[in-house]
Amino acid sequence: MQKLEEMANKFRGKRILVVGDMVADVYLNGRIARVSREAPVLVLEEIGKRVVAGGAANVVSNLSELGGDVYAVGVVGDDFYGEELKNILKRSKIHIEGIVTDKTRPTISKTRVIAGGRATVNQQVVRIDKEEKDPLSKKLEAALIAKLDKILPNIDGIVLSDYGSNTITKAVKTLVINFAGKRKIPNIVDSRYNIGEFEGVGFVKQNDSELATFVGRDITDMTSLISAGSELLRKLNSNGVLITRGEAGMSLFERGGAVHHIPVSNRSEVFDVSGAGDTCIATFILGLTAGFTPVISARIANYASGIAVRKLGTSTVNIKELIEVLDAVQFVNRGY
Repeated sequence: MQKLEEMANKFRGKRILVVGDMVADVYLNGRIARVSREAPVLVLEEIGKRVVAGGAANVVSNLSELGGDVYAVGVVGDDFYGEELKNILKRSKIHIEGIVTDKTRPTISKTRVIAGGRATVNQQVVRIDKEEKDPLSKKLEAALIAKLDKILPNIDGIVLSDYGSNTITKAVKTLVINFAGKRKIPNIVDSRYNIGEFEGVGFVKQNDSELATFVGRDITDMTSLISAGSELLRKLNSNGVLITRGEAGMSLFERGGAVHHIPVSNRSEVFDVSGAGDTCIATFILGLTAGFTPVISARIANYASGIAVRKLGTSTVNIKELIEVLDAVQFVNRGY
């Protein structure tokens, strides 16, 4: 346990910058009351509503819970969800000076309607997304770059969290990747739709379906996985590629040819995979900034993700939970 506490101390205070799409995840809970007279649909009585940090903001929250000193850079609207998101982050002592408020576009929100009856299991019945699809204006982009110019010189690690909502423009991407490369700052990108545009980034995180889309072919076995992961690593000229593979665990491809397959940490009690990738990337970058090797960082991230999937909805994993799990599996004796 003492060595695990030392690991936790290495996480604490690391200054991590997260640039990306700040999302308000909204959970609207209802109880099925009756069938509507207006249409053949169920009528739900609202019994609760909560807003949590999603998208890049969930990466931010995970980093904070794991001990990082976190700087968030992104865009929110001049609306209720934008204020709520900033308040959530402020309560966790996260630096939000880098979040720009824009009156012309709404805060990205994803509202999940959860419903059930008295004798039925609650489940998600619909998700309602709200976001502006247009690119950022030049003025807004310049405001983000000005924020980055102030924050970057004091940073230990960087996460680019791209959910496809246009926050990470070409200019923002170029600035961050070039700065990190010159200063040798650990950095990683998680891009849902545009991973091919992040050439030169330090590390890449993708899930297996995103990887298959990038290479344009199915991943059906270990041979096709290794081929696809190696191709992504080569094309982006990165130090490593971390592929999450659901119940099959993770695979880490390193520059130089080393490939590490990491089995899933816990096959039981998988309630919800929402946000597990955010937990993974947050833990991995903290591991790198703490001085751990990529493979040790990936193994720690694997256990953190195993905690996240046992929680309902978008959630975070804190350092106490992570240490308890690592202690239970005798992580120190397995090579840490």
